[in-house]
Amino acid sequence: MDLPVSPSLAWAVAATLVAGLACLSVLSLLRRRAAIMRQATELTQNLESLNDRLWTLADSEERYRSLIEAQGDLIVRRDEGRIVYANAGYAALLGLDPETVIGSTLLPRQIAVRPADLSADGARVFDECLAAPDGERWISWVETVVPVALGKTVLQRVGRDISARIASEQELVEARARAEGASEAKSRFLATVSHEFRTPLNGILGMADLLNDTRLDPEQATYVRALRTSGEALLGLVDDILDFAKVEAGKLELAHVRFDLGQLVETVSELMAPRAQAKGIEIATSWAPDLPTAFLGDPDRVRQILLNLVGNAIKFTEQGGVGIRIAWAGEAIAITVADTGPGIPETRLKAIFEEFEQAESSAARRHDGTGLGLAIVRRLARLMGGEVDVESTLGEGARFRVLLPLTAAPESKAPALPDWSGKRVLIVSAAAFGARYIAEIVEAAGGATLLTADPAEAYDLLKSGERFDAALIDQALGGTQARELAQAAREAQVSECLVVLSPFERRQFGPPREAGFTGFLVKPVRARSLYERLSPSPPRGVTGALPAIEATPALSTNAPRLNVLVAEDNEINALLATRTLERLGCAATWVRDGREAVALVEAGFAGKGPAFDLILLDIRMPELDGLGAARAIRALEVATGRTTPVPLLAVSANVASEDKRAALASGMNDCLAKPLDRDALRRWIDHLAHGPAQAVPAKLSS
Repeated sequence: MDLPVSPSLAWAVAATLVAGLACLSVLSLLRRRAAIMRQATELTQNLESLNDRLWTLADSEERYRSLIEAQGDLIVRRDEGRIVYANAGYAALLGLDPETVIGSTLLPRQIAVRPADLSADGARVFDECLAAPDGERWISWVETVVPVALGKTVLQRVGRDISARIASEQELVEARARAEGASEAKSRFLATVSHEFRTPLNGILGMADLLNDTRLDPEQATYVRALRTSGEALLGLVDDILDFAKVEAGKLELAHVRFDLGQLVETVSELMAPRAQAKGIEIATSWAPDLPTAFLGDPDRVRQILLNLVGNAIKFTEQGGVGIRIAWAGEAIAITVADTGPGIPETRLKAIFEEFEQAESSAARRHDGTGLGLAIVRRLARLMGGEVDVESTLGEGARFRVLLPLTAAPESKAPALPDWSGKRVLIVSAAAFGARYIAEIVEAAGGATLLTADPAEAYDLLKSGERFDAALIDQALGGTQARELAQAAREAQVSECLVVLSPFERRQFGPPREAGFTGFLVKPVRARSLYERLSPSPPRGVTGALPAIEATPALSTNAPRLNVLVAEDNEINALLATRTLERLGCAATWVRDGREAVALVEAGFAGKGPAFDLILLDIRMPELDGLGAARAIRALEVATGRTTPVPLLAVSANVASEDKRAALASGMNDCLAKPLDRDALRRWIDHLAHGPAQAVPAKLSS
């Protein structure tokens, strides 16, 4: 059953409900307010943190920007050609401020650019010359692709001003050009000086030779010898100065050709022997038996080193002799030149290799010279990759040793030696080096030697009945003692008794057999000569431990008379050449220049004038020089269909290798240096007089 509700109760309930709802709303508002307050606090904290980070980033950016600007680099970034960033340095290159250039496609005007390179990291590096408001500037750029936001990339260039470096490079190029020009001028000057010195020297030395061939009384002969000695000294001085200047200027070019080192050494020793023997000393050569004769290298420079060392040793040696020894030293060739001279003070051992230095430095020194010979030796040795040193003791001579990295030529072997096992050889000589070197030659073939410098001891050995297969007796011991020893050797049944003498002694000694000898050996003794003389027959395969250069036989009186054309503008040199040719059995025709020479040759080809067997052309002549004349003559031969070319010899006072090459390139067969080498000319004449008609060699002068 329903109970009745009073109005007051209903109102009270409603009021209570309303009050509860109001409380709930207030509580909800309070909670929201608290949340809002927390969010506000967090936002405030985040804003403060963000501000701190912004300040930090701004400070870092400023420092980074300041660092970049301080470096002076130019930086620009482009997006499809449009500038998205440029620092002040790049903007200054355009003459604008950074704000103006951003968003533009401006480019500085290019004046020049060098080829670009790629670095290991893929960057493109190149140098560029640009027009700037303050003038031309060289910039070295490093161009890379760099990433930006959202995976995009832009092209970035970082440049550095290298104008100062380029200017230095240009100055260096200009300085090098000036230096090369000065060097070229120096070379031309040296060539001119060489020509001007050698031309009169050619006349002096040549006329001295011609005068010496005439009938002279002893006093006149002495004067002529003094004249020639002085001329040779002056020529040596000129050669030293020119050689040193060429080495210093870097004008020497090393050849790399196959050459016979044994023959070269033998040639040098024979060339220097007369100078040594004129002083009463001797020169000898030792060649290691395990050396092949053929090597690869520059024979001219090796010869020059040897000539300077041997010439220096002869100059300072008054008694005894000079020894040349060639042997292996590891992978290099050791050339040792020893002498019995006064020696070198220890304090001067290093200084003597300096320019214009000598072992004797006082004003009272006894030996002349420029002091350039050893300096040239050291520079040449180093140029060839080698070195030179010296050992010396005062009063006991000096020993110079040059190491050169020469390599044996392909298929070159040490020469075969005879088998002298059981052969016993007596050597009687007091020579400082020659006797010991002869003993080494014998022992290398397996023979045994007994060496003595005392003639009385040798005489007793021969009389004692001791067996010897051969005896070598040095004429320098004295003519009477040498003959007595020969008689004792003959009585002791020695099969070969040879007298060892110099070319000077050979002229005076007479026939060896009349003095009791079976033959003779000429100093310096060649290994090949000794092996052939003491062997029943030359061993198979022997090409000579030291190959000999056979002396050119004198032109026989019944040899065909050669017709020689001489083109020379200097009257004295022309007189010298024609007289020398006449003494060698030739008919000589002289013309003053190349045009006259070509005209005479052309007339001879046409049968309207004399035909020439040999033509000597001076390099420097008016109207037409020797090179032009040679080319013209070769052209005439082609035009007239001649199959046998006329031998052409260049005669030049310029002895540089490039001058020789130019002469050969023009059609010359050989190049003879002034002063005119009569032996070289004789070899050509003898070849043409006795050799095959069409066998024209490339060279006979060396």
